[in-house]
Amino acid sequence: MWESLRTEARRLVAEESELTPLVDDVILSRTSLASALGTRLARRLARADMPREMLEPLLTGVFEEHPRIVHSAMRDLRAMFERDPACFSLLEPLLFFKGFLALTTYRVSHQLWLDQRRWLALYLQSISSESFAVDIHPAACIGCGILLDHATSFVVGETAIIEDDVSILHEVTLGGTGKETGNRHPIIRSGVLLGAGAKILGRVEIGTGAKVGAGSVVLNDVPAHTTVAGVPAVIVGESSEENPAIEMNQKLDCRGTR
Repeated sequence: MWESLRTEARRLVAEESELTPLVDDVILSRTSLASALGTRLARRLARADMPREMLEPLLTGVFEEHPRIVHSAMRDLRAMFERDPACFSLLEPLLFFKGFLALTTYRVSHQLWLDQRRWLALYLQSISSESFAVDIHPAACIGCGILLDHATSFVVGETAIIEDDVSILHEVTLGGTGKETGNRHPIIRSGVLLGAGAKILGRVEIGTGAKVGAGSVVLNDVPAHTTVAGVPAVIVGESSEENPAIEMNQKLDCRGTR
């Protein structure tokens, strides 16, 4: 993938010379995807209280010390390229998609949280929220192969779990229902598609291959391979696809037509 990104980067600067400073800094002058990720995030997240010259070594160091995070980012890039019809290049999410950049920032903050560097993890959460309008608690557990499309107003609570190969549209909330403590946020199983504006509240489980319609409010468990919609959400049918997250068909399925 790294060689593919570099090939696309060379083609890009040949076509759009105005973007040469950005592309050279992020891709062409780097020797690895770990370095490129650290550079791109540092350019977007740097602040007066955490300038780029301080932030970039921190981010790049986490990527280099934890190759699985880079692997997860590669899976996310691939998911966005394959599932988003508006995405025509692997390079596009790395340079421009705030969903990918916010998700990758979360991956760094999550590692810092696991390393007991919780204040720094919360700092990254804060500036990521300001920069990308995406608020993911660093303690949340998120797999890879995630499509976070558009991403604006995506919120994930502290104890939420998202498995691999999930697709999520903008304005989705994985939240709690009050002031309870402990495991209080949703579990999203693999293959799930969450429509724009869906709100999943409490320790509910969205089963494998399920689909949640846009604007729905989910307060109860959703069985695997079913479609729910409404406020509050109810089962309206069975998923017509084995893996809705991959197919990205956001139409509601009629009851019993799987």
